[in-house]
Amino acid sequence: MKLYGIANCDTVKKARVFLENLNIEFEFIDFKKQKPSKTDLLRWKKFFGDWPLNTKGPTFRKHQAELDDMLESKKADFIIENSSMIKRPILEREGEVLAFGFDEKFYKSLK
Repeated sequence: MKLYGIANCDTVKKARVFLENLNIEFEFIDFKKQKPSKTDLLRWKKFFGDWPLNTKGPTFRKHQAELDDMLESKKADFIIENSSMIKRPILEREGEVLAFGFDEKFYKSLK
């Protein structure tokens, strides 16, 4: 499994600790150290039904007007460069998105 996010995000921390406590092996990919690819972002968009944005976060709020005015074809690159605005954590297994965010009940079902 892969867990994507930002190491200092509280929700990501909860998900990581929870998976570790369940002895579920996963690879953690930190957006600050390794930006997601366009393929990743488009896969997440398909699963999420829209751009997977953390609309409550400061990065999104800072860039919302710019993003709203942007051509759709330019948004992926902009979001990748501002990866803190991506909703997180993202949990995947073998390239298939399992979840956005952290839901204790769902994570328990992985065991």
